[in-house]
Amino acid sequence: MTGSKMLLDTNIIIAWLKGDAAIAKKIDNAKEIYIPVIVIGELYYGAYYSTQKEKGVTDIQEIAGRYRLLPVQEDTALAYGKIKAALRKKGTPIPENDIWIAAIAIKHNLTVVTRDKHFDEIDGLKIKKW
Repeated sequence: MTGSKMLLDTNIIIAWLKGDAAIAKKIDNAKEIYIPVIVIGELYYGAYYSTQKEKGVTDIQEIAGRYRLLPVQEDTALAYGKIKAALRKKGTPIPENDIWIAAIAIKHNLTVVTRDKHFDEIDGLKIKKW
């Protein structure tokens, strides 16, 4: 994975936080790591829902300070609309947040690193399964 620019999905960060050494090594070897603000929101939701809220919030803040966060902007919204319409026409809906994550990845020409199969439904999206 050396030399690659990766956009991390929530499930990858969760695996990393749970101590998955293989994920940690791949993150360390990536050229650049990006995290969509949508993923940060999902992580905060998980932290506030868990019994270890303080640890979760601290972990998220550390990650957010370490890697570049990518926001939703107007061009991202345009990509989101195109992706969602294409998925609906194909009859293959996926979770809303994952459409936003894909839109951010496409707008920044990044590879989404995930364990979710439904990203495969999005045309033009570069995906890496860890």
